[in-house]
Amino acid sequence: MQELTEHPRHLVYFADPMCSWCWGFSPVINGLADHFGARLPVTVIIGGLRPGTNTPMSEEMKADIRHHWEQVHERTGQPFDLSFFEREGFIYDTEPADRAIVVMRLLNPLVMLSYFNSVQRAFYAENRDVTNEEVLADLAAEHGLERERFLTALRTDQARKSTQADFETARASGVTGFPTLYAGDTQSGYAMVTTGYRPLDGLPEILEDWLSMPPTTPTTSDVGHA
Repeated sequence: MQELTEHPRHLVYFADPMCSWCWGFSPVINGLADHFGARLPVTVIIGGLRPGTNTPMSEEMKADIRHHWEQVHERTGQPFDLSFFEREGFIYDTEPADRAIVVMRLLNPLVMLSYFNSVQRAFYAENRDVTNEEVLADLAAEHGLERERFLTALRTDQARKSTQADFETARASGVTGFPTLYAGDTQSGYAMVTTGYRPLDGLPEILEDWLSMPPTTPTTSDVGHA
């Protein structure tokens, strides 16, 4: 995995704000962030689920995505506003939301995870159009960012390049699906905690055990891959 942060030990969360299983995983990653705080900070890398999509959703695609949403709701209890599927001509392009998350990291990394959660909630539970830059700026303002400043940053070449860099980091790290969670550090390396959804139960304890060990190259068993 490429170098992602200077912190000795951390979690690396590969996700996309318009990935339904990442929405299902939201209480898990937030639970870990709340439990560990600065002892094991979360670095979010945006993987890019459907960046650059330019055609409206077909009825077949709607049915497929609705099936996934219903599965996520059944397994995780996360809320979904299914009136989303009444939209006509919606283009499921994840790039604007992806870029907004990256811009928030550039402007205020301390609220990046919280903003990520807000974009997810807006899309899945409130049926807001997070492919719309104005909506993304409204959400940023709720996190203390000056709305016009955020919009200006969102539209820069730097924002687009930084977002592409996240996509490339995910690919270079061997990530093939979201959510994916790694634990480790830049000196010893990284090991996978989970790929795909898993509940919070047991994870804090497993990671506490790992944190108590001397820094070494982590293995899958060290961090309790499930």
